[in-house]
Amino acid sequence: MSVVKVKCPVCGSENVSKNGTSKVGKQQYICNNKQCHKSSFILDYTYNACKPEVKNKIIPMTLNGSGIRDISRVLKISTTTVMNCIKKKKNI
Repeated sequence: MSVVKVKCPVCGSENVSKNGTSKVGKQQYICNNKQCHKSSFILDYTYNACKPEVKNKIIPMTLNGSGIRDISRVLKISTTTVMNCIKKKKNI
């Protein structure tokens, strides 16, 4: 049996506890750090758009002149997800 160190993807704290399972059956975790705003997270997401590193690439790709369809094709996410992420970042 191996032990996996789980860290919060937002604050990096190792003060994490299990928080049940998702509808798909994957283990959910919750960060116990009071300053962290993330409620719960999963270590291995099925859909790429749920990964924080993928969402962080959308805005720089937009600023470099990539279109919505191009971004969705490269990152393997839907165009709707790209549009919603761009709309949330109105202060570009």
